[in-house]
Amino acid sequence: MGRVINPDAPGKSRNTQVKIILFAIRELMQQTKPDDTSKDLAAFIGLTLMDIYSSVDQSVVAWEKRGYWLKADRFRMEWEWTNPVGKELCDAVKNQDWGTIASRTAFVAQKFSNTIIPKTNKMGPVWRGSYERLTHLS
Repeated sequence: MGRVINPDAPGKSRNTQVKIILFAIRELMQQTKPDDTSKDLAAFIGLTLMDIYSSVDQSVVAWEKRGYWLKADRFRMEWEWTNPVGKELCDAVKNQDWGTIASRTAFVAQKFSNTIIPKTNKMGPVWRGSYERLTHLS
């Protein structure tokens, strides 16, 4: 029997989320003034970063089963920043702190600078409704 590949693996999902975050950052940087779309974009980035953080443990389970503790710990440390930055972005969106949003999104863009994204977003504006979802989480 051949190797079973899970098409919904956390790593594949995480790569997609990173690309969508970069699309959202690109769109946010094109905004001339803060509006509902800007709130949705910033909330989406924050929520997605926290979602990425929650997927990290799923990724390292296989390594830990094989005893690759160092590899698992390095991977966790590589993605550790996503949760606090995501929370900080969500708090900034709730408080309408656009200076913090700008600096945090620039930090995220720098962290993902090695990621190659296509010129067009084929998924559409998946960030719509993110601000409302964020306000309902609180």
